[in-house]
Amino acid sequence: MKESLFVKYVSWLSAIILGVVTKVNGGTTELSYLHKAMLTEELSTDLKWSSLSVNSTIVAADVVSMDSEMPLKKRDAISTADGEITKLGMKKQMTEKQLSDIDILINKKVENKVIIEKIFNDAVACTMGVYEKLEYIFLKGLSTGITVVEDTENVGTGIRIDYGYKDANKFGASIKWSDANAKPLDDITRVLKAAKDKGVSIKILMMDQNVFDILAQNDQVRQYFAFSQNFVGGNVPIPDLEQVNSMLQKRYKIQINIVDRTIIVERDGKREVKTPWEANKVVFLETSKVGRLMYGILAEETRKSKAATYTKAGSFILIKKWSNEEPFAEYTSSQALVIPVIDAVDSIYLLDTEEAVADVQTEGDANFNYKTVNYTKTSVIAAINLATGKTTAKSTNTDVKLQEYINALSDEQTLTFEANITPSA
Repeated sequence: MKESLFVKYVSWLSAIILGVVTKVNGGTTELSYLHKAMLTEELSTDLKWSSLSVNSTIVAADVVSMDSEMPLKKRDAISTADGEITKLGMKKQMTEKQLSDIDILINKKVENKVIIEKIFNDAVACTMGVYEKLEYIFLKGLSTGITVVEDTENVGTGIRIDYGYKDANKFGASIKWSDANAKPLDDITRVLKAAKDKGVSIKILMMDQNVFDILAQNDQVRQYFAFSQNFVGGNVPIPDLEQVNSMLQKRYKIQINIVDRTIIVERDGKREVKTPWEANKVVFLETSKVGRLMYGILAEETRKSKAATYTKAGSFILIKKWSNEEPFAEYTSSQALVIPVIDAVDSIYLLDTEEAVADVQTEGDANFNYKTVNYTKTSVIAAINLATGKTTAKSTNTDVKLQEYINALSDEQTLTFEANITPSA
């Protein structure tokens, strides 16, 4: 390792990277970063992260007689998710041809601004590359509860991070939202009620553009929109985001935030466009602040090479420039010990808009077909009611209606249902 071939220009490096970070934090770049807006930076001194979740319900105090003992209340349930902070980074090489191109610009006495931009373009790319990777990890994790940090060296391997989303908070649609008969507002109401029953007041729904388009085109949504606008006529227009949010704000005190983001990844010189937000997922949030961006101190940061040039991008990205003779080239790298951590998972709810079984029933008999197996209709009705804790299903319900009840169960309720149904003889 040798010093940078552009050592006389290195005084510009810190200023350029500071400008990049300022734009990212201020949201004035062409790319927006939800992990910046929704997570709070926090230093980890032991290079570990942990997410403490308290399943807490506020219980009213009792009115008791003077001198009597206080009644004992049940303690809150506490769960944790934890792991080690992962290392992210990338490296770019400036070839001999690119170096010669810069020499030509210098010899032609091109203005310094153009030359500086060419020299430090790799430093900007390496900085933004870390932010892009963090955005991918965060959006994948927020939309599913699970994310993977891929190993750049070993294809097909990576670190799997499970934030511990609760099965009781995961729901499917009664009818797929892509179905013309779907009633998405009923599904939203069901999830909001489940949250409210646990003391969680949902304020934000996050979804991708495709799910929003399906929602806006749905007949139930359009009819409610027409009603809220005192619309007269049969040809109800498809409402836009602002109109849907106005309607939802009046009815539920919630708003939709659309996640419209793609990330470009590169492996072995091949680039691929990926969409980090999981398809068909709607995330229900109590607040836009959902966790922390936990970072550590790199070993190299306290043991810097005397030959290389370093600067910091924000709190956790270390930028380094150096050169080599074989091959003759200039190198720039970024590295960071950082991981998005999602907290308070008890207050996060998921709805899969396409997780619903279509009707395959034969009406009028004593059987109910569930996952290709026939079960007694009596046990199915009893299991639905046991799972919901209510007299939801009745013997007078059609098989189609019972299927809708099953589709509406949370993942936790589905496990209870499946454990209590009896196969037909």
